[in-house]
Amino acid sequence: MIVKRNFDLRKVFQNIRSETLTTLLVATSVFALHTYKAIDIALPFSIAGILGSALAIFIAFRNQSSYARWWEARTIWGGIINNSRIFARQIIANVDNAVAIGKANKQEADLYKKEMINRQIAFAHSLRLHLRKQNTTEEFRHLLTESEYENLKNKQNRPNILLQMQGIRIKEAMQKEMLGAFDNISMEPNLATFSNWQGACERIKNTPLPMNYQYFTKLFLYVFIFVLPICLIGDFKKMNIDWMLIPVSFIISFVFSVMNKVGEINENPFENNISDIPMTALCNTIERDLKEALGEPLPKKLEAKNGYLF
Repeated sequence: MIVKRNFDLRKVFQNIRSETLTTLLVATSVFALHTYKAIDIALPFSIAGILGSALAIFIAFRNQSSYARWWEARTIWGGIINNSRIFARQIIANVDNAVAIGKANKQEADLYKKEMINRQIAFAHSLRLHLRKQNTTEEFRHLLTESEYENLKNKQNRPNILLQMQGIRIKEAMQKEMLGAFDNISMEPNLATFSNWQGACERIKNTPLPMNYQYFTKLFLYVFIFVLPICLIGDFKKMNIDWMLIPVSFIISFVFSVMNKVGEINENPFENNISDIPMTALCNTIERDLKEALGEPLPKKLEAKNGYLF
């Protein structure tokens, strides 16, 4: 996620280099052909105006849809953070209550709390890696027992397996009276919510925007880039400032190109790019908050580097 307020224009131009180079090439060619009288064709500016209006509609729709996907992804992860805190609080409060009334051994209860909370942290890390298609488990290995880790590392959908483990361990704790008979009523819906949010993330990840919007937006952009200089040259020749064709064409095309690229970048929020949801930092927040609730040392807080938070 980009957190800095100032952008490096070099990187902006790098992201739209094909559009800007095409604009400069077309505008320079039109200027040169008219200057050396090789061609004397000028279209009415209304043509560029109509094309620009159609292009703006497509770009606006795509940008709105892309931002909606980005914001939904961020909202989902905000919910994962909040419900992880709730889940940890439920585990700690309910298990401590069982110890207080003499139904559970304190040492066994402390081990159970640590196990459940560590597994919840592992779920967040695992979901992040799952969405980014990073097939690694080393980042959360320290949060699981060796047997759990060996069972998990070859699974296809590791976040789902971790939630299944949580559900099983809740039932086992109820059998041992470490959790009360009605504690499951409040805790199971929390696990179901995690499953729903995982499914929502997978839906965003695996369902791109309809390709016709991407294709035609790109097509209309390049048509606009080719037509714009031909529509501008007539007016500039009347004012005897033909050379203004190149910078004006560049500026107008630059604006449309940047708008198009913004929507394209925000369309997929789980790709580990600089504009994506900062899932690594969000997982770090979950781990710090849950470790603190457990009374354990906190991992180092992740900070933005060079204006980017991952």
